[in-house]
Amino acid sequence: MDIAQTGLSASPAPSPAYQPLGLARLLRAATAGEDLTQLGERLLEHTQRHDDPYALLDFALVLELKYQKPSALAVQGLALQMNRLYRLKNARAVPAPVKVLVLKAPGDLMTNTPFECLLQRADLQVDVLYVDQDLPPDIRLPEHDVILNAACALDHNADALARIAALTHGHERRVLNRPERVAHTTRDAAYALLGKVPGICMAHTVRLPRERVLEAAAGAFDLSEVVDGRYPFIVRPVGSHAGQGLVKVSDRHELAAYLEGSQVPEYYVAPFIDYSDADGLFRKYRIVMIDGKPFLCHMGISSQWMVHYPYPEMIGHPERRVAEADMMATFDADFAVRHREAFRAIEALTGLDYIGFDCAETGDGRLLIFETATAMVVHDMDDPAMFPYKAPQMQIVFDAFYAMLCRAGARPN
Repeated sequence: MDIAQTGLSASPAPSPAYQPLGLARLLRAATAGEDLTQLGERLLEHTQRHDDPYALLDFALVLELKYQKPSALAVQGLALQMNRLYRLKNARAVPAPVKVLVLKAPGDLMTNTPFECLLQRADLQVDVLYVDQDLPPDIRLPEHDVILNAACALDHNADALARIAALTHGHERRVLNRPERVAHTTRDAAYALLGKVPGICMAHTVRLPRERVLEAAAGAFDLSEVVDGRYPFIVRPVGSHAGQGLVKVSDRHELAAYLEGSQVPEYYVAPFIDYSDADGLFRKYRIVMIDGKPFLCHMGISSQWMVHYPYPEMIGHPERRVAEADMMATFDADFAVRHREAFRAIEALTGLDYIGFDCAETGDGRLLIFETATAMVVHDMDDPAMFPYKAPQMQIVFDAFYAMLCRAGARPN
């Protein structure tokens, strides 16, 4: 079956009584500290009166942003029972400059590339099809110029990624972030792919079942027998993000204490690499590569090794914001030049059109990569009064992402 030619008809529209909000608008409201409770109540009332899967998707997002993940996934499931294809964006120009079909996996906000934040102001058409093992085998893809695989490398995405690979195999249109390449972004796979590349430093990361980590905590064996390094080690649950469950343990006794409060089946274990600079501060960068070109999205500076952004230290130290603004202004001529070969290797070895990574620099000048992923949140939602330099920088990133889609949509696979 030629799925490029046998497309679905136009995506079902929401009810006339409801204008969909979408991830970018809702995330912006949550980031600004708005209470989404009343909005959630209005959405609940609307969905009780209308069979509107668009409103259900928004309601699911509100629930997740209010940290009610099980309920959010249940509501999303109801929406997908009604409809799997959604028109998220209509182009202002006629005809649309590019028609993008995004293939997503059902799940929470960490399940897919949050492309909505990158394309909020772009002029293009975006349809989203949710893919998993329940998708009908004879599904016909809607008309499009380019496909973006949004499903990221998580265990629970395995079925979706396999199905997306089958749907797009031999496809005549460009497929960005092919699912078979996304698998290289897990922590252990990324180390195997990039850990030995000249100019790149990565901590040897091993995935271990809980029983094995318990044995190490009990002294039955030393973690250095399976992980290239010695205490302190970094330990985190498999599938966790944003520092959730992430700890540094200095010996097996601290490891045992950590395991008492963490009941998950598998962990990533890696040696801790001290990346503090001469001033004792830690500088962590979030970079995305779009069509092989690196872009800086933020630089966090902290006295703590676990750097989150933004956070009180960046707000409380204006000189750190000045340093971040300077880094953004000089990135192309300085940081990107120093690590040019490392960036080229990342592009060549991952084979991904869009990839993000959190990184730092080692004392000997190498690019220290902590994590690679296609689902990192990249946005312009920081307080413009506090971070006035961020929005212009992020617009450069957004424009590059849009240009990549336009280029991909203009040429066959």
